[in-house]
Amino acid sequence: MGNFDKILLKLLSGTSDHNIKFNDLSFILEHLGFECRVKGSHHIYYKNDV
Repeated sequence: MGNFDKILLKLLSGTSDHNIKFNDLSFILEHLGFECRVKGSHHIYYKNDV
């Protein structure tokens, strides 16, 4: 099982919501095709048609 699969499984299980690292969540979103825009300290993820 790869790193993506491990993080996604942890995220979707719902049991570790407080233990998800921002870098892991960012990795998942970017792997799923989301783009990131940073405005100050806010990271905004977006994807067309979502």
